[in-house]
Amino acid sequence: MTKTALNHSGNLKFDPRGRKVKILATVGPASSSPEMLRKLFKAGADAFRVNMSHGEHAVHSQTIKAIRALEKEFGRPIAILADLQGPKLRVGTFKDGQAVIRHSGHFTLDQNPEPGDETRVHLPHPELFGLLEKGQRLLINDGKIKLKVIKAEADSILCSAEVGGVISDRKGVNVPDAEVPIPALTEKDRKDLAFAVQQGVDWIGLSFVQRPEDLAEARKLMGGYGALCAKIEKPMAVRRLDEIMEAADGIMVARGDLGVELEPQEVPPLQKRIVNAARTAGKPVIVATQMLESMIESPTPTRAEVSDVANAVYDGADAVMLSAESAAGDWPEESVAMMDKIASQVERDEGYKARVRFLETPPDATTSDALAHACMTIADTVPISAITVFTSSGSTARRVARERPDTPMLVLTPSMKTARRVGLLWGAHAVATKDIGSFEEMIAKGKRMALRHGMGKAGSKLIALAGVPFGTPGATNLLHVVTLTGDELDKHKG
Repeated sequence: MTKTALNHSGNLKFDPRGRKVKILATVGPASSSPEMLRKLFKAGADAFRVNMSHGEHAVHSQTIKAIRALEKEFGRPIAILADLQGPKLRVGTFKDGQAVIRHSGHFTLDQNPEPGDETRVHLPHPELFGLLEKGQRLLINDGKIKLKVIKAEADSILCSAEVGGVISDRKGVNVPDAEVPIPALTEKDRKDLAFAVQQGVDWIGLSFVQRPEDLAEARKLMGGYGALCAKIEKPMAVRRLDEIMEAADGIMVARGDLGVELEPQEVPPLQKRIVNAARTAGKPVIVATQMLESMIESPTPTRAEVSDVANAVYDGADAVMLSAESAAGDWPEESVAMMDKIASQVERDEGYKARVRFLETPPDATTSDALAHACMTIADTVPISAITVFTSSGSTARRVARERPDTPMLVLTPSMKTARRVGLLWGAHAVATKDIGSFEEMIAKGKRMALRHGMGKAGSKLIALAGVPFGTPGATNLLHVVTLTGDELDKHKG
């Protein structure tokens, strides 16, 4: 458990958790009260996800306000991710609210808005007609019903039911074999995005990304505010992963719909591929969906779920996410605490360092990357208590995190926006502090902050990484090793 104490201004100070991987907890009916949010934060949540698929803006506004109050109480920046719903495809309605599709029987999706029955239903998405071809699949209700196209015409799609079953009003439809020509942002998403930006959230999660162009509109509407996380949940996105990676600020492996559109056995290797690609690119990557699913109803997870979380940590994911477990389950605080225990145990494993560095992330041919790589090399050679990174944009911190150093990283920035944004970055403990104007000031501040946040004592060595001239983004060109005398805070007060 992370320690709390009063800092010099009389507020509670939250010490670094001593854990590299971050925990992203979804807020919902079970966790939206200020009291429960405080419990989740103390139990181990480093960042919070606001799911725009559910709830009213007024409720989300109160949630965001409560999280910002936690920041002030504990003096620690907290990242907030607003997750947009995205363009979900759905069938229409049925005469009796539901119908039964026969196994191996025929079923038609058409443009007739009349209520459906056991033979047909309205598909209110004209863009799908003329797009689908014989042999392609349609998956309904999270893949519980599987249809294969026999004949696709301008106003109807005749299918054979490979797996039948009960189908009811407005169930979701997945089309795994085709790139659906629909925009990544619906009208609801645009309104939610405008609200999220106005509320000052730190990350925007874009759902059902299929192509890099999908990120362009969201980026434009964000107007330069916040960071953009592309959710990889469609096979089409995987085919253009490198391009999407380049256009995004971060990546989420959204295994819910990904697991619907792919065979179950295809998801684990794909998860590793996406995590590795994001790590190589130096972009934060979140592993999400069903991580501790049984804890929605049970106070303890299954062994398989524990192994799932542990594997994501061993793979070097920047963050692991809780969905319904913390949003609507019976054990929200316990699920966060359990994820914290699992991640902390993995990171104490003597084999963790080798496993997390199994992936080679060679530095780009830049001074900034070379210095970030040097930080890890120095910390592996000489006992270093912390790598202090001075950054205005967060790019230097991302470069250092990409190396997965064993040493804690203290990110010092004059920008609260940057401090919050790196809340999803592996190994980063961010502090928003006044800007520095000289080399001497940088060294003095780095020493004080390391002592203040428990990252060193008398005789400890620190690495200071920054760019000169100060305040110029992307100009990391200075690495310095210093030794603490231990009385820097006392001298500063005097």
